[in-house]
Amino acid sequence: MNSIRNQVQLIGHLGKNPELKTFENDKHMVKFSLATNENYKDQNGEKQTITQWHNVIAWGKTAEHIYNMTQKGSEVAIQGKLTYRQYKDDNGTEKYITEVVAQEFFKISGKES
Repeated sequence: MNSIRNQVQLIGHLGKNPELKTFENDKHMVKFSLATNENYKDQNGEKQTITQWHNVIAWGKTAEHIYNMTQKGSEVAIQGKLTYRQYKDDNGTEKYITEVVAQEFFKISGKES
């Protein structure tokens, strides 16, 4: 049961091209925004769509695969976990960020580079 305590699965479209960063020891991290849509009918029977934006990061080989295989508009499925972090901006204001750390990735469709 521990494996399902903090698990996220999302299918959506990249909102922009993924950004790759390289750290010491050639460790890679990629970050991107992922849009997921939920459709429903309002009280008048008209179709409505709610779009949620998710901050996603990935490390290592997963990061490299995402960076090399996707771009803005690509549809992907990811499985990972939620993480939270905080930092102080240049004005000293405390900022909080929620991110999905993608551990598995599958490209569903998208533009070829």
